[in-house]
Amino acid sequence: MDLLEYQGKQLFAKHGIAVPSGAVAATVDEAVAAAERIGYPCAIKAQVLIGGRGKAGGIKIAKDAEEARAHAGAIIGMDIYGPRGEGPFRVEQVWVEGGSDIASEYYASVILDRGEKRLLAMVSAKGGMDIEAVAEEDPGALVKRHIDPTKPFTAESALPVVEHAGLDEDVRGEVAEVVAKLATVAVEEDATLIEVNPLIVTAGREVVALDAKVTIDGNALFRHQELAEVADTAEDPQEAMAKEKGLTYVKLRGNVGILANGAGLCMSTLDVVAQAGGRPANFLDAGGGSKAEAIVDALTVIVSDEKVTAILFNIFGGITRCDEIAKGIVTASGQIDLGVPLVVRLDGTNSEEGLRILAEADLPNLRQETTMLDAARRVVELAGESG
Repeated sequence: MDLLEYQGKQLFAKHGIAVPSGAVAATVDEAVAAAERIGYPCAIKAQVLIGGRGKAGGIKIAKDAEEARAHAGAIIGMDIYGPRGEGPFRVEQVWVEGGSDIASEYYASVILDRGEKRLLAMVSAKGGMDIEAVAEEDPGALVKRHIDPTKPFTAESALPVVEHAGLDEDVRGEVAEVVAKLATVAVEEDATLIEVNPLIVTAGREVVALDAKVTIDGNALFRHQELAEVADTAEDPQEAMAKEKGLTYVKLRGNVGILANGAGLCMSTLDVVAQAGGRPANFLDAGGGSKAEAIVDALTVIVSDEKVTAILFNIFGGITRCDEIAKGIVTASGQIDLGVPLVVRLDGTNSEEGLRILAEADLPNLRQETTMLDAARRVVELAGESG
């Protein structure tokens, strides 16, 4: 579960990490009122779960009430696309934040390294930049250290990382304290990613988290009631709908809807679609033994994503019966307006019966393929034509 910036900052403040004063606003009048309380200059920042907001016009500095009103009016309701064309992400709220007198910008993060099964702390003196570009162009500028889960990770533990990163000597101790607190947040709040870019040093030499990117392990929300309440407001609408219907669904950022039975087959389908030049819009595992009703539910979720321009069904029948899948597709086409091409590959249990059902239904937007690669190539072609 990803948190919005202001939600991440509220979590930081709870753990003693300094953040700028601010307030969330859903309307222009609320934004102006918040700016008046906080004072000028202030930042009006779009709250969406994507990077690149500043370049997209989603972060503006207001020097007075007139500018605050103009900026809030322009940002609230705007659509923001990610740096690689992801989106659009509609701005429903803004974070109105007090201005900061920035002397230096650093980068700090604590992430779960799944390969090592440990948390990984990272620090760089090159904050405010795309950290992926920093890691590629100057790998030595990003200092990393795994955290031993059997020992306390204190400011003293974090200090060698900060020193190696070459940060200003007079603030190394404070930055080390922040890194240690980020690790505490990761452990106590079950976060898999915490990123602060930039972590600033003010003219008064105070270390402040100017941004917050936080991902919480959704499987741990039963331990965090307050975060579960945040999840209700932050959760993607398609993922919320899928949860209600008992479907295993993860929203991605492409335009090719994916439905397969079994997590392994679904992951393979994503890979093959990418290999064919497409961009998957989702991961949706219909599960073993899927019935027609589950297929209707799955299609309802997939087509509710406006970015989807074609859908691929990749079914290998074991305990899943291909005739049930075919019945579900036919039923769904009669209940909802799919509006996009479907490519179907059925193989395994009762596949001949399933193919017969689809042939007799003669659905205008449906194509059949016999191999996964052919199906992926066809859906990518159709997705491009429809898009």
